[in-house]
Amino acid sequence: MVLPPPPSADPEVGEEWMTTYADAITLLMAFFVLFFSFSRVDLEIFDKVSKGLSASISKVKKETQQDELQENLKDIILNQGADEVVKMGTDAQGSITLELSSGAFFKPGSAELQDQAIPVLKNMFRELASPLYNQFNLNIEGHTDDQPIKTSRFPSNWELSAGRASTVVRFFETEGKDGENKIESNRMRAIGYGQTQPKLANRNVAGEPIEENQIANRRVIIRVNRKQIYTRIKIPKFRRPNEPVPRKAN
Repeated sequence: MVLPPPPSADPEVGEEWMTTYADAITLLMAFFVLFFSFSRVDLEIFDKVSKGLSASISKVKKETQQDELQENLKDIILNQGADEVVKMGTDAQGSITLELSSGAFFKPGSAELQDQAIPVLKNMFRELASPLYNQFNLNIEGHTDDQPIKTSRFPSNWELSAGRASTVVRFFETEGKDGENKIESNRMRAIGYGQTQPKLANRNVAGEPIEENQIANRRVIIRVNRKQIYTRIKIPKFRRPNEPVPRKAN
């Protein structure tokens, strides 16, 4: 009598499934991290990430709203022939910066606009007030040189720098009153820095003024970004006296 062969041992189970499982867990974790981070979106960072992902995945450059705004403002500056008195760039926080030469935009020792500055600011306003950019905010800074000023209206450079910044804010605000588009007042801020943040040294080592540097230091900077300036407060409303009191369901 021939006995049947003993049953063979179960084949060893491989561990290849662990790789797929680990990949799935990693992707799931990445999804939840992204989901959590989007609960409070930094729109500037979101634009950069979106742009980077688009370039990596599709190899096609995706133009963001900020890119479009920057190109349109550049065209305005060139079309107005203002490229020598308006310098456009970006700062460390990713804001679009428009640096206006005070000598070209304001009367000497004053916060009153020059006539030639008005068409340039009008065209800037039309672009910045477009509904496409209603999430962008404006920080407008005034800067002076170190030459003291003392008038009845401007006792020091603090008042002069703040006055020039305020003039630009007021100009944008007034332009929007009668037009279809406007820049809401709580999206703008005027700041006066006086002589405290020069671009270049106002004086040489002997303490003598450097005229060209002082001219460069007299400027107004418009910073365009998505950083929120003001959050509206929701004021609770009272029920009207003639409204019935809502009944709670049993």
